Amino acid sequence: MLANIGWPGLLIILLIVVFLFGGRRIAEVAKGLGTGLKNFKQAVQEDSSEEIDKADVERESKKPKRVTKASTSSTKTTAKRKTKKTADKV
Repeated sequence: MLANIGWPGLLIILLIVVFLFGGRRIAEVAKGLGTGLKNFKQAVQEDSSEEIDKADVERESKKPKRVTKASTSSTKTTAKRKTKKTADKV
């Protein structure tokens, strides 16, 4: 039934609403709706950013530990010592 309402019908409904509530009241309602939408969008963005942060923390905790330079140099010296000892035995 509402699909049959054209532009003239919507214009008449709009004029009736303005007549019943007045311009100021409609402006206040529109301002309240705008503020509500703005707050809703901010809440959705904050929620999605928290989920992204949680996913990053989980991903970081699952990554293998990186080997630092200090530990790699000590393994190289140990390998050199082993090769010297084996060379001396031969």
